[in-house]
Amino acid sequence: MALKTGLFGGSFDPVHLAHLSLARCALEQLGLDQLLWLPAGRPWQKLQPGSGRGLASPEHRRAMVALMVAGEPRFAVDDSELERDGASYTIDTVRARLAQRPDEQLFLLIGQDQYARLHTWREWRELLGLVTLAVAARDGQAIQASAELQGQPHRMLRLAMPALAYSSTQVRDMASRGEDIRPMVGEAVAGYIALHRLYEAAAQRSEN
Repeated sequence: MALKTGLFGGSFDPVHLAHLSLARCALEQLGLDQLLWLPAGRPWQKLQPGSGRGLASPEHRRAMVALMVAGEPRFAVDDSELERDGASYTIDTVRARLAQRPDEQLFLLIGQDQYARLHTWREWRELLGLVTLAVAARDGQAIQASAELQGQPHRMLRLAMPALAYSSTQVRDMASRGEDIRPMVGEAVAGYIALHRLYEAAAQRSEN
């Protein structure tokens, strides 16, 4: 039987409990054998003109994800996008994965916002043929593809999510003001952020 693997990419700057909730929902609702967390090296969306700030270092972002996923044997941190030169593109990750494991069944975890603009991604038509999209939607939120996606055959499943409205932007802003972020990121990640003083000088940040 083909291995069922979830791919969960993002800046994770920082990772927070809503990310963890989504990953756990994916494990159970999709019946995954494993879920790979893929911290982006240089996310192409964040490299566009006007995209704002720089990211925390890859080492810090990876370390925070590792702390968040500890204790769940079906979670693993995949460093492939951190190690790749240049911008991080999902299609490159998927191609490399299937070149090594051609029988693997891949599920790409994304939010409704990403689903609506997936037609702007690199080689998106090929990507749609290689993965099943698992689109996260909070209670009452509609899943809506762009006109371009609606005209392209693809596999899509809806992930029901608890109503956790955390964002990395909110965590960074609270950390920059010295506020308690433990309810949003947990003890381990909050301790790491404090130890390394990651966001103390943070100004207004753009949304993750």
